[in-house]
Amino acid sequence: MKSQKDYVPNVIHYNVILRALGRAKKWDELRLCWIEMAKNSVFPTNNTYGMLVDVYGKAGLVKEALLWIKHMKLRGIFPDEVTMNTVVKVLKDAGEYDIADRFYKDWCIGKIELDDLDYESIDDSEPFSLKQFLLTELFRTGGRNPSRVSEFESIGRKPRMTATYNTLIDLYGKAGRLKDAANVFNEMLKSGAALDAFTFNTVIFICGSHGNLEEAEALLNKTEERGISPDTKTYNIFLSLYANAGKIDRALKWYRKIRGTGLFPDAVTCRAIIQILCKQNMLWEVEDVITEIESLGMYIDEHSLPVIMRMYINEGLIDRAKALFEKCQLNGGLSSPAYAAIIDMYADKGLWAEAEDVFFGRRDKFIQKKAIVEYNVMIKAYGIAKLYDKAFSLFKGMKSQGTWPDECTYNSLIQMFSGGGLVDQATELLAEMQGLRFKPSCSTFSALIASYVRMNRLSDAVDVFGEMSKAGVKPNEVVYESLIDGFAEAGKFEEAMHYFHVMNDSGIQANQIILTSMIKAFSTLGSVEGAKKLYEQMKNLHGGPDIIASNSILNLYADFGMVSEAKMIFNHLREKGQADGVTFATLIYAYKNMGMLDEAIEIAEEMKQSGLLRDCVTFNKVMACYATNGQLVECGELLNEMINRKLLPDGGTFKVLFTILKKGGCYGKAGMVEGIKRIYGQLKYELIEPNKSLYDAIIDAYGNAGRYDLADLVVKKNIRKVDKAKSDLVLSSILDLVLRNTDRLSSVIPFPSSKYRTFCSFVASELKCLPCWCYMILDRSY
Repeated sequence: MKSQKDYVPNVIHYNVILRALGRAKKWDELRLCWIEMAKNSVFPTNNTYGMLVDVYGKAGLVKEALLWIKHMKLRGIFPDEVTMNTVVKVLKDAGEYDIADRFYKDWCIGKIELDDLDYESIDDSEPFSLKQFLLTELFRTGGRNPSRVSEFESIGRKPRMTATYNTLIDLYGKAGRLKDAANVFNEMLKSGAALDAFTFNTVIFICGSHGNLEEAEALLNKTEERGISPDTKTYNIFLSLYANAGKIDRALKWYRKIRGTGLFPDAVTCRAIIQILCKQNMLWEVEDVITEIESLGMYIDEHSLPVIMRMYINEGLIDRAKALFEKCQLNGGLSSPAYAAIIDMYADKGLWAEAEDVFFGRRDKFIQKKAIVEYNVMIKAYGIAKLYDKAFSLFKGMKSQGTWPDECTYNSLIQMFSGGGLVDQATELLAEMQGLRFKPSCSTFSALIASYVRMNRLSDAVDVFGEMSKAGVKPNEVVYESLIDGFAEAGKFEEAMHYFHVMNDSGIQANQIILTSMIKAFSTLGSVEGAKKLYEQMKNLHGGPDIIASNSILNLYADFGMVSEAKMIFNHLREKGQADGVTFATLIYAYKNMGMLDEAIEIAEEMKQSGLLRDCVTFNKVMACYATNGQLVECGELLNEMINRKLLPDGGTFKVLFTILKKGGCYGKAGMVEGIKRIYGQLKYELIEPNKSLYDAIIDAYGNAGRYDLADLVVKKNIRKVDKAKSDLVLSSILDLVLRNTDRLSSVIPFPSSKYRTFCSFVASELKCLPCWCYMILDRSY
């Protein structure tokens, strides 16, 4: 057209080109077109500005869109109703309800005020600066419209178009201003503006979404009375409203009405009904809908596909899920977000092999490169399955496929490796991540710190905490939980208290977990007052002290013989139904230590009746109580119950049994030794799993019976029989025995016993490093 000699530049032609460029987001070409338009003295009209506001707004460039209105004002052009409606829609869709309302009301009185718009926050990430273009070059380009009026008319205006009223009703409805929405609807009726299906759909949705479903149905009747036929969107609205209200039968009724009124379901209908049916696991109904969709020549969209597949997988129909996936691929392919959603769905179910099939499977020929989100969810699938090597291999191969890891990739891998105990690899990835100027999340630092704490590498955990501060990431309560609990468990009270104070100074309130850790720290230190103060503080938190904190302070009271305080805690927990096996066992221990055997037996009986004897430790506590009180029959019954429950005895169990043997004076030393031999026989034939406490118990028992020869026999026959991990435990027990019997062994030791004791202590402390020395010493000793 421009090549024709008689062509005269036309604003309508430029409007068409500007719209096309804006929709395609060709902002640089749009700028050049605008400059050319000015050079050719073609002046923009209301249509031009309204169109520019529309394309910029739909591209998410809301503030840039409003700059066109400011430019319009400088040109002396007042927005007509269409342009005003466009601006209000752009602001409404961006959630800027107050600005949209103000713009509309200003327009009604002939005013356009945009001076308070925050232009400085406009995004400059485009290839050229949209901000620079719109704020400088834009305002210097072109001449003034000769028909410009000096001032806008300050007269009252009211909308005349149905589209404007529809926009305003939707605006106030989304803003939750129901009264204003109703007023606009009434004004629309008075103005004589035609009501259309969109008007009623909007009002119906507003009423229904605020719980007024009966009023919404009444409005539908009004629609039909005015001769306006409901469309598919009307039925979609009712379908969604009733589904959100949990009235599935009513939702299905509205779905069936679509076909009953001669209409056809659209993509929104299909997506909504599938979501509803899959959520209720209504398998057959879903398949009926799929059949109907296909009969209409439609396909399952990629938003519904993962939902249906998840339902199939929940029902154990993995093959059917795969078949549907393959069919949807053949029907036109899937986008990268759809592939990612399906991989993520398999990942959540722990089906890493199926996720892998989707990730590495055949793709549409137009989708060759995998998006970063697909890599991230596949890495997640490997992480859930604890396939760390596969996850790392996939990560290393990303770059060769043209996809670079992002912050999510690094955060996922570091958290995954930290959770799997691979802290050194996680630390290397953290350094690599920071080298690329990515900022690790708080959860990433937290996971690494927690992993170091679990491994008792507290100094490394402190180093990571320091890195966190350097990176400008504020620690949350989970970070402090790990550090405080780690130091508390390690008995390092000062360090635990340091981080407790740091946390308080940072403005983070201590939660139940942190206060529980501090109570454990005070308990380890033996500070009753400190623990009690924190316990009282926990009472002010929602839910009060947890069972771990209560048991910790109960144990502290028991250790200090504070029976009354211990009983008060116990009674409180029992009344609230929170008392567990540890609670009962601790009070038994408190009574027993104070010689209050009758009270201890009473609690033991209650513990049995409550069904809280569930593990070896609690059985041992109760049996020890009975043994101390000489109730050997009850001990035997409990031991028999343990065996029937297939709870293997541990070292604590055998210590109780040896106590029983000592108390059974009708058996004497010979009888006691015979009992120990039987227990050792079960150990020798591997009917009982070897462990340090059990060897300790047997060696101690033989020593107490004066049968050092049998203790020596246990040592000689088992020192090389057990594997390395277990032999270390045995050696510890043996060295303890040697140290306790130095005088008896002095005749075979060629150096003074004091030196021998010092040397054995050294060997014991370096046991894992010097097993051969231990063997040599033991060989010379016997």
